[in-house]
Amino acid sequence: MEQVLLVDQSERFVFKPMLYELLSGEVDSWEIAPRFSDLLENTSVQFFQDRVKVLRPSDHFAMNGPTRMGCGGTVHLESGVLVEYDWLVLALGAESKLDVVPGAKEFALPFSTLEDAYMVDEKLRTLERTNFAKESPIRVAVVGCGYSGVELAATVSERLQDRGVVQAINVESIILPNAPPGNREVASKVLSSRKVQLLLGYFVRCIRKAGQSRTSQGVESMDGVGDIAPTHDPEKLILELQPAERGQRSEILEADLVLWTVGSKPLLPELESCDRPYELPRNARGQAETDETLRVKGHPRIFAVGDSSALRDSKGKLLPATAQVAFQQADFAGWNLWAAINDRPLLPFRFQNLGEMMVLGRNDAALSPSFVEGLTLEGPIGHTARKIAYLIRLPTDEHRIKVGISWLAKSAVDSVASVQDTLAK
Repeated sequence: MEQVLLVDQSERFVFKPMLYELLSGEVDSWEIAPRFSDLLENTSVQFFQDRVKVLRPSDHFAMNGPTRMGCGGTVHLESGVLVEYDWLVLALGAESKLDVVPGAKEFALPFSTLEDAYMVDEKLRTLERTNFAKESPIRVAVVGCGYSGVELAATVSERLQDRGVVQAINVESIILPNAPPGNREVASKVLSSRKVQLLLGYFVRCIRKAGQSRTSQGVESMDGVGDIAPTHDPEKLILELQPAERGQRSEILEADLVLWTVGSKPLLPELESCDRPYELPRNARGQAETDETLRVKGHPRIFAVGDSSALRDSKGKLLPATAQVAFQQADFAGWNLWAAINDRPLLPFRFQNLGEMMVLGRNDAALSPSFVEGLTLEGPIGHTARKIAYLIRLPTDEHRIKVGISWLAKSAVDSVASVQDTLAK
């Protein structure tokens, strides 16, 4: 009898592409982070809320022999539970990498988990309360101008409006260097309209509290910050920026909140065999090297998808760690797992780029479909198209119906409120 066991450290499935909507108040947490127990209620899948501590595979001993019979290995969980498996899928995701810059781990907030979103939202609420009667604006620094950084900057700037100043820092000379030109243009236009200050061609040298001594000398300041006097709020954060190229001046920023969107590291567990340490083949980023069927190289009983997997396309380029790639890999991994169990041929994974989407506010987004060259949907149309695309990707039909009804109801309420505002003017 076949049994499927799901292990995750969280009690909730989190649809990460829509975490930004939690900050804008556009969605409720249950819509994009339903409990696993609810999603799996009418299935035979068993769910363990636990964390993987050690993985002990035994399939590497029979790499050139049969793989259908016998135990594939064991998984040791932090709770002490020992799980014996025949087949294993690694889909552990990744966590933000904050240990690359002094002070980032202590003072910056990442934005990649539900808990991160809650923490950022609470920090913004606190700043909104404490700065309500003050003339000085709330200052937010966003480190990184990839998709996550730009979406955060756009969302936070819309939320704070005239009460805040958002500054986005990027080591590249442009924002969204890997995005389609249409998405980049729309994002630039939106950020400019919301007066988001872009500091391009800079990397963060360190982050510290305003009361701490400076680590560099001769640094110019943005907005008159300069040398931080003892009379400044000691709770303010100071970011020292270094130019990526010669010819630019170093800068100092003062911020109430620093949001970190640069770098990530996979959450692969320790791996050892029964008699000696045995490492997973990993790339420089720490992802498991897989063959084209998504099986970990040297381990025919282990599949890896998403941030856990390092897979190259037909041109030898490493596939990006995006939600779109992970979604497609999950479909192939599911099929290939069935095929491996039933001794059928496995399918090679082929990524099909369907386009790229990004949210830019409560009623704003950019969407560049790959099947229509040069087309970019923006504004309310792009926003609606993005929500429909993600609604389809939510888990289980029952959950999609509940969320769809909820979003329609909210849209109706917003439409009525908009009409009332128009009539009142």
